Amino acid sequence: MRAFNIIVAGILQFLVFHASAADWLFRSGRSSYQIVVSTTASVSEQTAAKELQQYIGQVSGVQLPITADAKTSRHNIYVGYNEHVAALTGAKKPETDDESFIYRTVRHDLLIWGGSQRGTMYGVFTFLEKELGIHWLTPDCTIVPKLNEWKLPRLDHTESPFIGYRYSNYFVAANVPDWSAHTKENTKWSPVQNEYGNIESYWGAHTMGRFVSTKEFYETHPEYFCLRDGKRYGGYGQLCLSNPDVLELCKTRLIQFMHENPGFRIYSLSQNDNFLFCQCEKCAAIEQQYGGHSGIIVWFVNQVADAVKDEFPDKFVGTFAYQYSRQPPTGIKPRENVVIRLCSIECCFAHPLNAGCPQNEKFIHDLRGWAELAPHLFIWDYIVDYAQYMAPWPNFQVLGPNIKVFGENKAIGVFEEAQYQSAGAEFDQLKAWTVNQLLWNPNQDVDSLVCIFIDGFYGKAAPRIMDYYRLCQSLVKPNVHYGIYIREKHEIYSDEFIHKAFAILQDALQMAENDEIRERVDRVRMQPLYLHCVRHKAESMKDGTWTDLLRLMKKYQAMHREGYPQDKFIREFEAEAVK
Repeated sequence: MRAFNIIVAGILQFLVFHASAADWLFRSGRSSYQIVVSTTASVSEQTAAKELQQYIGQVSGVQLPITADAKTSRHNIYVGYNEHVAALTGAKKPETDDESFIYRTVRHDLLIWGGSQRGTMYGVFTFLEKELGIHWLTPDCTIVPKLNEWKLPRLDHTESPFIGYRYSNYFVAANVPDWSAHTKENTKWSPVQNEYGNIESYWGAHTMGRFVSTKEFYETHPEYFCLRDGKRYGGYGQLCLSNPDVLELCKTRLIQFMHENPGFRIYSLSQNDNFLFCQCEKCAAIEQQYGGHSGIIVWFVNQVADAVKDEFPDKFVGTFAYQYSRQPPTGIKPRENVVIRLCSIECCFAHPLNAGCPQNEKFIHDLRGWAELAPHLFIWDYIVDYAQYMAPWPNFQVLGPNIKVFGENKAIGVFEEAQYQSAGAEFDQLKAWTVNQLLWNPNQDVDSLVCIFIDGFYGKAAPRIMDYYRLCQSLVKPNVHYGIYIREKHEIYSDEFIHKAFAILQDALQMAENDEIRERVDRVRMQPLYLHCVRHKAESMKDGTWTDLLRLMKKYQAMHREGYPQDKFIREFEAEAVK
């Protein structure tokens, strides 16, 4: 009996050990798990499985095998919807383009599935991020913790994108498909076929002048172009949209472009970037009929959309609600294959759109009007100061709330226009990562996201970088407003702010533990350096701050403002400083 009891106790001890050990994803260099991905899995699901293996290996030192065979003695991580997921959960197969995902534990197994184009992949990346603490902060900086053991908890996590089409255009994160995938950015200027489920694209902006240009037609057909003060305008103005030949040219040439460039989802047929709308009697009559400038644009674009829908039933024609055409029309509605791209260029970016700021009331009114009218609404938003890229411009507090307002008003996509011309912009790396996080889920706390980035990116200097970030945010006041073209003399800036910033960032520079961190701190130092230099040109030439800024600007080819070459800025700055 004693021998029997010893045997039973041994068996129980063995079973208890293996029951407790079964949920250790890895422990002391060992794992009982394998990654199961079907032979029919999509390319992005296969990529996700490989990266799951790669990053678990980096965290633990254990390389989990990847297999299509779940019939082994090992425990399984299922990547992608398959018959095993169906049997274990009863879940139906998601639509291919559904970007929602679930990751769930069932007994000792982990199941990660979603739409096969990007949903499953996003599920894998979110599991790595939320559960194992991996963060893809910049294209060159991924935070991967090192762990000896990690026990798989009971999980049942689901996410869906708040915004369908999500993209920003920071130079520091341009054309990096893996970083876009890891941060759930799914749209760029140009479509891309890749192993991460591809990149969607909305083609073009201000394109009417491309299809009917003054260079090609003005001499022979001046009537194609806007009438201004009694004369047809031959410069960069708008088209005469009531002219039937202009309509036919736009139909023919857009269809031709769509055939030649089939990879885009939405094709822009939109007003040129100026206020020179046509004043002829026929255009004015159509505008009067349909409630203003936006009315004739919708009337015109609807006819082009009708012409393309049979050949391109899954494509859309996009047009602007921008500046003079921002107000919704009356008596006309955009066609089902038309996307309205509403621009927030006139807004105050010190305060969230839904915070009652008087400068944003008209935009909110127009946003709600378009949300009721347009079958598809796409937002063109702005997240940098285009008059001075390098200066502090605290807008983190509006990013999440504004995206939430856009989504609540039926926006299918948001484009966050940023510093797309060079590196060295104000908090460009931090803001690029943060805004992508918020486009996926704007309900996240922005300061918590900022902490994740700063703690991971700035090493031992992180506490002082966080102090500087908070100092910048303190510039936001309830009664202070600013748009995207403010300059160095704006009321939010002061020499006291600059002096505090210099002290904080000098500490950060001294705390930096290596050259890489010092370089990252230097990029932040460009903000108060720039502000001091442009506020005190002659003084900066003497106190060394201009020399310091000039070195950093040249290192990153940093531009002063949109469309303003660096060498021109330097030349003009130095000429004015010595006057």
